[in-house]
Amino acid sequence: MERKPPRRTRQRILELSLRLFNEFGEPNVTTTTIAEEMNISPGNLYYHFRNKDDIINSLFAVFEKEIVDLLRVPDARTPNIEDVWLYLHLFFELVWRYRFFYRDLNDLLSRNRTLEVHFKQILQHKVATATRLCEGMVGAGALSASRSEIGTLAQNMVVIGTYWLSFEYVLNPRRFNEEANMSRALGRGAYQVLSMMAPFLEGDARRLFEKLAAEYLGG
Repeated sequence: MERKPPRRTRQRILELSLRLFNEFGEPNVTTTTIAEEMNISPGNLYYHFRNKDDIINSLFAVFEKEIVDLLRVPDARTPNIEDVWLYLHLFFELVWRYRFFYRDLNDLLSRNRTLEVHFKQILQHKVATATRLCEGMVGAGALSASRSEIGTLAQNMVVIGTYWLSFEYVLNPRRFNEEANMSRALGRGAYQVLSMMAPFLEGDARRLFEKLAAEYLGG
């Protein structure tokens, strides 16, 4: 069999840093820790990254591209409640992969201007996407809400989606990174965001939400 080429040191540093940041929290991981875990010298690490913020910004650039791609609402057809349900699960899976950004968000934004600017843009993009999803469902007769109600609903959905993992972390910090706990946490987050829509749903959309909720709550 043809051997796969070895991963470049820079990519290995990013992958390891992401795992350490997620597991222990970004403030608790130093470049020395990363170099020791990599079994390389600090000088070798600094050859690839000037400092820890350089690593964080490189990880954020990858995350930003992935979430911007995810936040694109397809124009091929009108979204329905199942689309929103799937969309939320994909969103929370992505957030989980880069969860240190969300768990350590306030600390990161207070000292990293790049993240401050770009994360604000991501929040605005999230609100715009949630608004488009709601407006699409209104147009299809699946959701009944005024323009101002849609604005509030979209913003509340983004608030819950953005801070849900922080809430989960506070509830159970010692088991936060466990795989089984992760699956339940992501499902709870998707359900909570979708529940914001429930009072505005009508007809088949309302019945489908109740079916999805019964399957989730019974699972």
